[in-house]
Amino acid sequence: MTGSDTPASFRLAYVPGVTPAKWVRIWQERQPGIPLTLVAVTADEASGALRDGAADAGFVRLPVDRTVFSAIPLYTETTVVVVPKDHLVAAVDEVSAEDLADDIVLHPLDDTLPWETLPGRPAIERPATTADAIELVAAGVGVLVVPQSLARLHHRRDLTYRPVTDAPQSQVALSWPEDATTDLVEDFIGIVRGRTVNSTRGRASTPAAEPKRAPAAAARRKPGTGKPAAGTGGKNPRGGAGGPKGGGKRGKPRRRS
Repeated sequence: MTGSDTPASFRLAYVPGVTPAKWVRIWQERQPGIPLTLVAVTADEASGALRDGAADAGFVRLPVDRTVFSAIPLYTETTVVVVPKDHLVAAVDEVSAEDLADDIVLHPLDDTLPWETLPGRPAIERPATTADAIELVAAGVGVLVVPQSLARLHHRRDLTYRPVTDAPQSQVALSWPEDATTDLVEDFIGIVRGRTVNSTRGRASTPAAEPKRAPAAAARRKPGTGKPAAGTGGKNPRGGAGGPKGGGKRGKPRRRS
């Protein structure tokens, strides 16, 4: 369904760790008359915000309910483990799930990584937010496996993180309600997909037809004569490449007896 009325603004939701600045800047350049309003939501709030109309589209972490929402996957995030700086993991460049087998792994409720597939031992109780889990890691309660963007967002001097090579990964996507694909949503999809300003909702604007050119042979003829124009490759009266047979140098004229 395409909306016919242009709203006062375009509302874009985004989950923690996602940086929409690049796309917002392009929107402001292309749609100076329609402000873009950012709506910060947690991962578990994102679907509700889109479904209830609090946002027109949003950067979310997959999965989403594909019977309700459309989604365009954008990129996959590296999964890392956040540990205290004096943890054994801090001494290496990367770890595997097996390296965390003896650790208690915290999995906050606002993260979309499937906790049942995470390495290590699950905590008895799941922290409510990633921020709460970070505090528990700093207190030595356990370690935290999250997308790298969240580890950067909650950076602390007493903590560090390392990639987990075989842990499940998080995928970020642009999503919106399938039955609310408005003109502005289409415009934002074009920005995210890298379409140029001359493109229109997935279909590039029809290029202007080039003027027809006369055939090369006809272009070299004098109008109305059918004869080649001077200097366009016809016979050269003075000889040369296009001159009389035998072209090349001329002999001296003979005297009449």
